[in-house]
Amino acid sequence: MKGFVDAPNYLVELLEGGTTLDDVIENHVYEQNLAEKNAFVVADLGALMRQHVLWKTTMPLIRPFYPVSCNSSPVVIEVLSALGVGFVCANKAETTLVLNHDVPPENIILSGVCKQLSLIKHAAKIGINYLVCENEAELRKIARVHPEAKLLLQVSTDAQVEEASVTIGCSLKSCRHLLEMAKELSVNVVGVTFQVPASCRDPQAYTHALSDARCIFDMAKELGFDMKILDIGGGFSGSEFQLKQVNSIVEPLMEAYFPSASGVSVIGEPGNFFVFSFTLAVNVIGKKAIYRDLHSSTHDKLAPNDGPEFVYYMNDGVYGSFMGKLFGKAITTPSVHKLSLTLDEPVFSSSLWGPSCDPLDQVVEHCLLPELAVGDWLIFSNMGASGQEGPATLSDTDQPPVYYTISTDDWFEMQEAGISLDDTMKNLSLVQYGL
Repeated sequence: MKGFVDAPNYLVELLEGGTTLDDVIENHVYEQNLAEKNAFVVADLGALMRQHVLWKTTMPLIRPFYPVSCNSSPVVIEVLSALGVGFVCANKAETTLVLNHDVPPENIILSGVCKQLSLIKHAAKIGINYLVCENEAELRKIARVHPEAKLLLQVSTDAQVEEASVTIGCSLKSCRHLLEMAKELSVNVVGVTFQVPASCRDPQAYTHALSDARCIFDMAKELGFDMKILDIGGGFSGSEFQLKQVNSIVEPLMEAYFPSASGVSVIGEPGNFFVFSFTLAVNVIGKKAIYRDLHSSTHDKLAPNDGPEFVYYMNDGVYGSFMGKLFGKAITTPSVHKLSLTLDEPVFSSSLWGPSCDPLDQVVEHCLLPELAVGDWLIFSNMGASGQEGPATLSDTDQPPVYYTISTDDWFEMQEAGISLDDTMKNLSLVQYGL
């Protein structure tokens, strides 16, 4: 997994007798305190399965396609493949990874709006026909080397334009030109894809996006294309509330614009939604106190007392597991793991930094924490996608190992769903926790 390194044998620890994820973290902290105090990750595969169940019960008519760039752990790919999820790949390495887990090429979409010609040739060679396209140059490349391609037009949305410095996707006005050119080049266009960011709070975002998609479907029909796929993108944070909120908006719109009788298959791209249950533990390796000038106009309003501000350095940063910070992902305030922590302990304004001494290596700019000592631990939740949003890690530093777990109840539910180690998850080994 980019950002986190899996153990080569992909062991999954089975939690029995009421053992919790907190118990696992506590045990690994204890082990690391006796060793090198390295950062590590604990992942709950049961939570991943429960998210899949939540998706299927909340959005039964929308098939999930997982964007591999979110978290390319082979264990995650193995479990999601067993659950029947499709995949969105951005490069050759991701397509190879997914195909090695026996995913059929027809369940893979090749994303990216500016693909290398060699990647398009590779897709044609291995039978990946679903490709995303948003511009004329890309269309001509695809027409030249992949005559069997089935294109999904990437359309920009207002919500996406507001958040991104570079607009991804073609406008509604330019779609007709692309469709006419595709017709001229004998390239088959089979659907539309768009993205509404999970951070978008405008309920009209999906209204506009789906209305535009309907217009493009109608344009395509006029030109002789038979579009059958609608991809509503990956605007899913991982919370049940947000998923149900999106569904309450999308469901009636789908019935109006793309009723079941239309034969259109609807898919979505939940990424962080599936892998939010990764918990990262980092060790405090350095500390300094900054005493503020009480008469300064820059007096920190976050500080609840007149004590110092603390700067803490951790053994992981933005060039490792927190790489998502460089791409705009917000990192939440961690919980504290220290032996002497008490409920009434005072808190201080603090900032958290990685180990590189680079000015960019600031993980959390401001948070309130009790005073920590070198050797204390900080626990960050929802870290499944935080180190995975760039093309690769930016340094050669060792990445934290991932310890995969699943409770006995979740494992029994997996088996009842027809998932087993012998048939559908051959690369995983289940071991009893603590042995």
